Amino acid sequence: MNKSSWQSRRRHGRRSHQQNPWFRLRDPEDRSDSQAARSAQDSSHGDDESPSTSSGTAGASSVPELPGFYFDPEKKRYFRLLPGHNNCNPLTKESIRQKEMESKRLRLLEEEDKQKKADTNSDRLFTVNDVKVGGSKYGIINLQSLKTPTLKVFMHENLYFTNRKVNSVCWASLNHLDSHILLCLMGLAETPGCATLLPASLFVNSHPAGIDRPGMLCSFRIPGAWSCAWSLNIQANNCFSTGLSRRVLLTNVVTGHRQSFGTNSDVLAQQFALMVPLLFNGCRSGEIFAIDLRCGNQGKGWKATRLFHDSAVTSVRILQDEQYLMASDMAGKIKLWDLRTTKCIRQYEGHVNEYAYLPLHVHEEEGILVAVGQDCYTRIWSLHDAHLLRTIPSPYPASKADIPSVAFSSRLGGSRGAPGLLMAVGQDLYCYSYS
Repeated sequence: MNKSSWQSRRRHGRRSHQQNPWFRLRDPEDRSDSQAARSAQDSSHGDDESPSTSSGTAGASSVPELPGFYFDPEKKRYFRLLPGHNNCNPLTKESIRQKEMESKRLRLLEEEDKQKKADTNSDRLFTVNDVKVGGSKYGIINLQSLKTPTLKVFMHENLYFTNRKVNSVCWASLNHLDSHILLCLMGLAETPGCATLLPASLFVNSHPAGIDRPGMLCSFRIPGAWSCAWSLNIQANNCFSTGLSRRVLLTNVVTGHRQSFGTNSDVLAQQFALMVPLLFNGCRSGEIFAIDLRCGNQGKGWKATRLFHDSAVTSVRILQDEQYLMASDMAGKIKLWDLRTTKCIRQYEGHVNEYAYLPLHVHEEEGILVAVGQDCYTRIWSLHDAHLLRTIPSPYPASKADIPSVAFSSRLGGSRGAPGLLMAVGQDLYCYSYS
């Protein structure tokens, strides 16, 4: 289905949500595991219906609420609620809430299973996996051979490993578009942190035997970086930025020249504008400010724009006309800002975040906004009217350690591909395509 069909469906409002084109491709083993989990859930005591408090259950609305007790509508009796720290207690408010969340997730997954399935292809994807023993491993996955029913992730054999945590990563365009990867590594013991620029060809399995693979292009010592961004602006050519604790560091990889801009907070998110020489930064304090790259780091003239959130800003995305900016924070707020008036003109409701470092994905070509919440649900909004189009449950039970990572492409598999979403959870990759 072409782009016009996608948009026409979105314009039909509430009716279009019943015909939503998103669906998941999964391995049959994943399907059987999910069905087994549902069977176990259905066969357990009182789990045919998700438990809830008596005041919040429609079937129990006529039953008096007793402080310290929970009324089970299935068993039609009260159960005492004990403190959550008592490991021997099988029924606590926390356990009830977890059962409700898991029951909801399984119900939504069952609805997802009813959606139509199809084959898909995808472009390359740079991945970073945290290792339990400390450090990270990273490489590029080529997903062009991704076909149903085989939905397993296979990394290239030349997988790279570092004993230091990768704090942030982005594509870099030194020789051509996405020719390199920019990695910011944490310091370890007496070893300082560094920003490393690696050729993307380093991760290609096409090198003849006996010939050395291309080495690291360059590495710059930096304090621990929270964020990084590569510049495609001609007035900051061959430059990247790193967001540090109370400082922004601008580095030219060819000349080695650096500019430092002091801030009053940690810089958690960054993005360069393309048409105007501005670098936008989101801070832990909730401030969003732009650095005018034409000004030096002396004086007060380099702060071009200032916006404010009530919580730490975790992601900033500049729209293509560069008159609007999308930002999200650790209070779960997603706001669209008009940079000309410095006013918020739209909010996107439903995102869940309390303290996590979570990104935004803005795709103007398809008119959508995508974000994964701390509750492990992936939500898709209409960019134009902020309507919530789709909520996708995680294939895994909700966990702080298993918050999904997603990547969206308007043309999965290249110029002839269709829009689609890739979701990575643990060691598995799921694909939601549009047909």
